[in-house]
Amino acid sequence: MRDSSVKRNNLGRGLAALLGEQPSEDTTRAGLHFKNLPITDLHPCPYQPRRRFVEEHIKELAQSIREKGVLQPLVVRPDQDRSGGYEIICGERRWRAAQVAQKHEVPAVIRAFTDQEALEIALVENLQRENLTPLEEAEAYYRLKDEFGHTQEELANGIGKSRSHIANMIRLLSLPEAIKKMLGDGLLSAGHARALLAAPEPDVLADIVIAKGLSVRETEALINSGEQSEKKKPKKTGIKNADTISLEKDLSRSLGLDVKITPKKSGGVLSLTFRSLDQLDALIRQLLRS
Repeated sequence: MRDSSVKRNNLGRGLAALLGEQPSEDTTRAGLHFKNLPITDLHPCPYQPRRRFVEEHIKELAQSIREKGVLQPLVVRPDQDRSGGYEIICGERRWRAAQVAQKHEVPAVIRAFTDQEALEIALVENLQRENLTPLEEAEAYYRLKDEFGHTQEELANGIGKSRSHIANMIRLLSLPEAIKKMLGDGLLSAGHARALLAAPEPDVLADIVIAKGLSVRETEALINSGEQSEKKKPKKTGIKNADTISLEKDLSRSLGLDVKITPKKSGGVLSLTFRSLDQLDALIRQLLRS
């Protein structure tokens, strides 16, 4: 593994990391040397932090490619597992859209990046374009830290984020899977998710936040007040006395259905449970005759 000074110098440069290297092809476009590669020779890189691609956005980009072509070359590296193949470091969305547009080739810059460089460059490029979901960003930070030995301080300095931002994003990975799905589906923001980290029952609170449309500040205030557990506390209702229990049994025998009477402070609720449409039809006929 390279020493930390080299890591700090490279981390955060994005495509600028290409500028100091010699091009692999003698043709140029807009100052960048590229080569047209068959689409079938390209494959997604396992170090690509982006996992979700919005189909509608791919279709829109495909239409642009039909009209104007692929304006910015992809960045790829030779695929060690496929002879003559390449892994996409930057530009997987363009590659997907080019397939939809039924293009056979795409322009690409070829560089022999290491795994670490591949992840660093893909991460920075996606962050600069704000293309990553919070979880994708968190997973990328974690991989740079866990697999390649970056400290949070190195990540913060190299990417241009605060150390607390890096730490808080990585902490999102400890959330329950249900909340991660809500975050991935856009039902919760990263701010909501960070607030939920401090909740004793994050799953319960997440449902409340979504149902009530709470802001991040309102979510934090709810957590600090300790009221989020109220959802699981049974509500006090009227006491079910012997007469009520007896009435439940009589109605159940008469109607042939499960009957539940729930007394409340004022009035109450009568629940009838039917198990088939035939039972429902019979109940309706009996009520109408009455």
